[in-house]
Amino acid sequence: MAQEPQVSHRAQESQQRMPQVEERGLEAREVQARAERGETNLLDNPTSRSLTQIIRANVFTLFNGIIFVAMLMVLATGSWRDAVFGLVIIVNTGIGVITELRAKRTLDRLSILVAAHPLVRRDGHDIAISHDGIVLDDLLWIRSGEQVPADAEILHSWGLELDESMLTGESNTVRKQPGDSVYSGSNAVSGLALAKVSAVGRQSYAAKLTAQAKVYTKTVSDLNQGINTILKVLTFLVVPLCALLIWSQVRVVGGWSEAIAGGEWRQAVVSAVAGVVGMIPEGLVLLTSLNFAIAAMRLARNNTLVQELEAVETLARVDCLNLDKTGTITDGGIEFKALLSLDGDVAADGGDAAGGSGRVTREATQALFDLANEENPNATGRAVLEALSAQGYEPGPVDGRVAFSSARKWSAIARQGEGIWYFGAPEMLLAAIGRAGSARDVQSSDFAAISAAVAEYANQGNRVLLIAHREGGVPEDFGSEPCLDAAARPVALALCAERVRDDAADTLLWFREQGVRCRLISGDNPATVGAIATQVQLCGDQPVRAMDARKLPHDIAELAQVLDKVDVLGRVMPEQKKAIVQALHQGGHVVAMTGDGVNDTLSIKEADLGIAMGNAAPATKAVAQVVLVDSKFSHLPDVVARGRQVMANMERVASLFLVKTAYSVVISLGVVLAGMLFPYLPRHITYIGALTIGMPAFILALAPNTRRYMPGFLRRVIAFSLPRGIAIGLSVLINSWFLPGIMRWDMQAATNQRSLFTVNAIIVFALGVVVLAQVARPLLSWRGALVALFALAGIIGAFIPFVAGFFALQLPSGDSLTATVIALVAALAILAACQFVARIVRRNMPGVRLSLDKRDDRG
Repeated sequence: MAQEPQVSHRAQESQQRMPQVEERGLEAREVQARAERGETNLLDNPTSRSLTQIIRANVFTLFNGIIFVAMLMVLATGSWRDAVFGLVIIVNTGIGVITELRAKRTLDRLSILVAAHPLVRRDGHDIAISHDGIVLDDLLWIRSGEQVPADAEILHSWGLELDESMLTGESNTVRKQPGDSVYSGSNAVSGLALAKVSAVGRQSYAAKLTAQAKVYTKTVSDLNQGINTILKVLTFLVVPLCALLIWSQVRVVGGWSEAIAGGEWRQAVVSAVAGVVGMIPEGLVLLTSLNFAIAAMRLARNNTLVQELEAVETLARVDCLNLDKTGTITDGGIEFKALLSLDGDVAADGGDAAGGSGRVTREATQALFDLANEENPNATGRAVLEALSAQGYEPGPVDGRVAFSSARKWSAIARQGEGIWYFGAPEMLLAAIGRAGSARDVQSSDFAAISAAVAEYANQGNRVLLIAHREGGVPEDFGSEPCLDAAARPVALALCAERVRDDAADTLLWFREQGVRCRLISGDNPATVGAIATQVQLCGDQPVRAMDARKLPHDIAELAQVLDKVDVLGRVMPEQKKAIVQALHQGGHVVAMTGDGVNDTLSIKEADLGIAMGNAAPATKAVAQVVLVDSKFSHLPDVVARGRQVMANMERVASLFLVKTAYSVVISLGVVLAGMLFPYLPRHITYIGALTIGMPAFILALAPNTRRYMPGFLRRVIAFSLPRGIAIGLSVLINSWFLPGIMRWDMQAATNQRSLFTVNAIIVFALGVVVLAQVARPLLSWRGALVALFALAGIIGAFIPFVAGFFALQLPSGDSLTATVIALVAALAILAACQFVARIVRRNMPGVRLSLDKRDDRG
């Protein structure tokens, strides 16, 4: 027999006092045996990549391999200064690994906050263990405020009441008695129970329900897809172009025999590598992963756990947001709103004390307090007690009590000289009184009016409960055989409601302004959900269109058409939530789904972006890409804004890198086809790339940016990069073809070669600064100062002897200076012409819109 007393056995094992029970629980050897058989609650749900995976992903990349081989080729020639580009491998890898490790520590630390430590009874002692440490047949304490970690059967209950909305979607609570089953994912709202674990791990109800959701699916990244497409194309270009460049450079010096005999093969290799290195956007992949990781860390500081880094980008693309009511719009709590006497007067409300309407209403308010004041009140009872205590009500004398039961759906108290007070579901009380037909003071028309009032208040989003009173004496069997007395008459209606989050309306307003369509989806009554949606202005000033999900069509195409005209769905089943996401996908939408219950897992997995609350079921958090650790819906705007920052800034950065790739390809092809000397050295492109691409890109990638995402990342980047890259490539090739003849340079002389290389390097640098300025717009801000700073740094570097000597920078003078100025003017004209042609092409191809030309960002 269980007793009610005092306590737990040892304070070091459990800080909370548990009732004494006869059951001792499993012994250590029994726990060990079950663990060896795999009968544990372990589920593999990693929140981040391991150290080995991080290092492997950052070191062993295709471009690192290409750069490493190119560096070895240059070192083999003895020209170590031209191999300085190889340092980019160390820098890229180091930054990538360090940043991801910092993100990993932040995310892992944050994920621990969500972990639970259940209390089990073993060998006569109550001990706290990890969620994974539970084994089959363990004796598990289920305490108020905790989530049930495994399926179990109740052995003893002290008023345990569970919220099973995680499993069913219904927000009503359920009282549990000995012999009842409880399932993982349920939340203990009040009371306490000792239960025997009946299923663990993958055998639990929650795990079976989400078996489909456990299938791994990688977040689809428009950004990564675009970059990977670029990398695949470059992979096919780099190797053959490198071979062709070496062949062409050897031909320039007179063929293989002379190149080997005279040592000119070294310059041929260096020139070929210069072309190859320029084609590789070595920092692009780094900045992509770096941006994701930094965004994840910034979100973590706001209690938002990003479980897949690519999900940061998906945030920017969302245009449909499906919101679960309980836990998202509401905080899961109940608030007492008012007690209305059935003659229309207000007896009490959830705020300040209201004036009474006579003896009956004062008595009714006191009776409501005492009815709610059970040993283990449920959520509604606690809300009533909190509100009425604030108004000065205190416990009154109670001579008998019938505790609330989810089966009866009512409770009662008895007071000598006052009679019996009933409190519960209106339909249950009215049905019993009406069925008896002996309520002398209440006619059938009065019942109809009360039912209509109940329906009206319910449609406004309230939970409506009825107080009835029967005057007279108290039966002797009042407590042992509870029943509704037919002589009772309705006295008042108590209105409660789910507590709406204070920030819900403002958050929904932000999404409306950003063009994101929000829908409220719940397992509750459509009228109740619709009323809450109206309260938080889900549709702004427009009326909310609610629908019962039981009337939804099964065909996905028909469902997609229906959803266009619906804002709120009630009585939604778990499989319907998944179908709703599929229907929105069919309409071309990018869908985010929020949820906290096991019933949400299938839809969260199906959505492009799954968002789980911090108090969600473990299975739900396992399949979500983002977890709001403190369960605050108001974090979502910041989450979406961070995703937009990543996408908009990476579009800038990718455009910069691909301009270099484009002009390197054009120059390499021109050199191969014309059989000419390669126009600059690898160290030139290292110097120019660092000042016009690498360092500015790093700063721009992390800058504030609120531009809304538009599909077509790769198309826009190519539309920006291609004409500018072609312009720079043509400018260098034309200069290399004509300048030696104009200046009467003998290109066999090393001095003249260096002069030509210098002019070409200046052209590439100058046009690179122009392109940087175009990417960084608007320039009337810190962005303009950024462009000026790096342009000035490039010029000053040429005057520093060590820098000029290391990077082979030679300042033009005399006729060379004049030729350089003319070449720069011609290059700018070519750039303007290429951009003009590109605009004409885009005008005739409306699908290609260049967002970089029309800024909508602030920062």
